[in-house]
Amino acid sequence: MNDLPLSGVRVLDLSLLLPGPLCSMYLGDLGAEVIKVENPRAMDGTRVMFRSSEGVPGLYLMLNRNKKAMTLNLKKKESSEILYKLLETTDILLEGFRPDAMEKMGFGYEDLKQKFPRLIYCGISGYGSEGIWKDFAGHDANYLALSGILDQIGPIEAPVLPGFQLADIGGGSLTALSGILAALYHREKTGKGMKIDVSMMESSLQFLSLYAGIYLSTGKIPERGNELLSGALPNYNIYKISGNRFVLLGTLEERFFQSFLRQTNQIQKLEELPFKEENFPEWKKILTQFFLKETVESLQPVFKNTESCLTLIRNLKEVFEDTEFQKSGLIGKMNHPKYGEISQIGSPFSFLRKKEMRLPPPLHGEHTEEILSNLGYAKEAIQEMMKSRII
Repeated sequence: MNDLPLSGVRVLDLSLLLPGPLCSMYLGDLGAEVIKVENPRAMDGTRVMFRSSEGVPGLYLMLNRNKKAMTLNLKKKESSEILYKLLETTDILLEGFRPDAMEKMGFGYEDLKQKFPRLIYCGISGYGSEGIWKDFAGHDANYLALSGILDQIGPIEAPVLPGFQLADIGGGSLTALSGILAALYHREKTGKGMKIDVSMMESSLQFLSLYAGIYLSTGKIPERGNELLSGALPNYNIYKISGNRFVLLGTLEERFFQSFLRQTNQIQKLEELPFKEENFPEWKKILTQFFLKETVESLQPVFKNTESCLTLIRNLKEVFEDTEFQKSGLIGKMNHPKYGEISQIGSPFSFLRKKEMRLPPPLHGEHTEEILSNLGYAKEAIQEMMKSRII
């Protein structure tokens, strides 16, 4: 679709698993042509993770729409010719290897920019390409621990794992996406590409901007589970209701808290017990006791009130079945040639909704022959490369 923002932009994606593939999928949603490159004998691990009983790889399918897929063994010397031909018409190279891995294969940025000065090279790694941690292995929680974020997640007693990839997505995918889009604009003005070095640990630190500002102002280390946004306030907290469900009361401002109290016939309690810090423990008890008697059904009028800031904490089944999400395209479906109709989380860019479900996630190496043919390779040469395990 030529009307999409990145129409005409080509991305060569060498990354695997989550951070890079999610970033390249967003680039594909925005209109870029994305070529996913995998080893012919070692496919992206998400293709085999969390398969359904019917063999459907849900995680892979959630991260890889709007891409073509080819196989290429970058460790084979003969692969360099193919990679260079691909790069002649590539705008963005995305990779998620450890720092120096591309250099060891002869494809580091300093080498590539001599041949392709307009190339935007983005590498996503745990700790970046410089500093004392650059060679350390790690995962999402390691990055959160080192950046101080994990210290703020959980109750007072101990930190807890967040259960979702905050560093991988927030520090990795989205930071890389922002950097790539900025680099494209920079290239429009200068004609020059650049290297974007994304450290998931370093980028994650930005999530602590609020607490960092408070810390630098007061010198007080934020107390996990007992700050304004982590449990100290009775009017900004999680409460259990009947049926083992939970709700989030998010009435930070006084007028919203008063609206909630009016909706639940408790406004008179403000006169009986002024809403001051010394009374917070008692207010928590009052609200805890109130909510324990309520059900999802009894709270529907409050959920629907636009000024009450009360939200049911939903599970994924409820999210995917939400008719409003389906109507807006936030939850969508597309047809896959092998797996049939598959569900997708829509683009975070609302202006793209319902335009982004174009190409289904590709099979391993699905477009290898097509891509190589377009590069000028004859069918016999492609077959020889397959025999030699170059592709």
